[in-house]
Amino acid sequence: MSEETWDVAIVGYGPVGAALANLLGASGLRALVLEREAAAYHLPRAVHFDDEVMRIFQSMGLAEAILPVTHVSPGTRFVDGQGRLLLDWSRSPDVGPQGWNVSYRFHQPDLEAVLRRGAGRWPSVALRSRTEVFALEPGAEAVGLRFEDLSNGRIGRARARYVVGCDGARSLVRRWIGAPMEDLGFHERWLVLDALLRRPRPDLGDHTVQHCDPDRPATYVRGTGDRRRWEISLRPGDDLSALARPEGAWPLLSRWITPEDATIERSAVYTFHSTVARRWREGRLLLAGDAAHQTPPFLGQGMCAGIRDAANLAWKLAQVLRGRVPEALLDSYGSERAPHVEGYIREAVRIGGLINTTAMEAVVPAAVLRGEATARLAPVRPALGPGPAAGWAGPAGRLLSQPRLSDGTLLDDRVGLRFAAVMRAGFAAALPNELLDRLSAHGAVLVADPAPSVGAMLDEAGAQAVLLRPDRHVLGAARDAAEMRALAEAL
Repeated sequence: MSEETWDVAIVGYGPVGAALANLLGASGLRALVLEREAAAYHLPRAVHFDDEVMRIFQSMGLAEAILPVTHVSPGTRFVDGQGRLLLDWSRSPDVGPQGWNVSYRFHQPDLEAVLRRGAGRWPSVALRSRTEVFALEPGAEAVGLRFEDLSNGRIGRARARYVVGCDGARSLVRRWIGAPMEDLGFHERWLVLDALLRRPRPDLGDHTVQHCDPDRPATYVRGTGDRRRWEISLRPGDDLSALARPEGAWPLLSRWITPEDATIERSAVYTFHSTVARRWREGRLLLAGDAAHQTPPFLGQGMCAGIRDAANLAWKLAQVLRGRVPEALLDSYGSERAPHVEGYIREAVRIGGLINTTAMEAVVPAAVLRGEATARLAPVRPALGPGPAAGWAGPAGRLLSQPRLSDGTLLDDRVGLRFAAVMRAGFAAALPNELLDRLSAHGAVLVADPAPSVGAMLDEAGAQAVLLRPDRHVLGAARDAAEMRALAEAL
């Protein structure tokens, strides 16, 4: 078998690997995807993504294809063992600042089908399924990969300038890097039950419900169509082998549904972990998704974090591989993403203390626990860690709102996977043409639109202009022409 050299090899083709393949393909990079399984897993796993992730899907050109297989979620309610509302985390049904609804439910096989079809649009992306990578050979210019074709047992080789491990919690690539995982302290066994309703049960509701019941903590999730999920905390004396069989799980579900109401599609025992890799890169090897971090599911941010990894990494790989920036830019991938995902994981662990009633006072005031009030949960938006920044440091690294331009187009649809210099119309008109030409020549799309939402976005930044990265985070901001020149220099 001939040996090929690729820009990037992606090990693993779950949602994170597929998202990365789409982003690299859209950037014109040659990507080889190596996946052990013959097809996407046919049963549900992840069930939630947020507006930031839908915006990343939009950047791939896939949001409109994904939207029909989603259900907009009204949010989450936390109740005690008697059903009393402790904490309300309801979401607006309206489109939010990112240009999309704040919370979506989905069926993972449906989402993966769209992502895989999307990756198939790009002739520079190739997939080898039923292929198990068993060795990596890092070199000065590329990484050698050795793999087995599981359909016939043949051994193959390939070379890639970079290898990204999207290969899950037991990542081969992470083991090759030798990256230890930092333990953030949460490890609990839960039973995850996915059910298909046989008949309407509107009384179950559309909200996710977190049952903060000391007797048996549990979570109810309304999925797409007739899909419903329960996640139920396990006790030391539970018979795990019996509960892993659908018929053995009905006693735990009896407070909500019976076999007359639904069919159990899947019953699985999971241990929820909270870990973050201490190193995300070693030379030409990088990690993304569960290979780099694991979180309890209480904020619905597990897959979201992996998709954000892909968006952060893809544009940096494109810049490095095209020779536009030094390879050191890739060090900012882990330095930005690790603190961001750790912020979400620590918040999920904190919320877990409310759900399993071990640390309720860390989440809600004493008055709530006494039954005198109900609390509201403010959404968590952790900041990126230190990374590339230019100009005025105020909003650098932040994700601002996505404005709708005067012609009705969303900003990201106008600029694509490129840098964007978004400016107040009057400020842009006063800048020298040579400065604007310089920004354009260095790859920035110039947007000087008088739409009110553009002004509102710049008000968020406290600036006359912002330079947005291809992942839509702020590279730098400018309050005057001198700072605008600094942005052009940085670009």
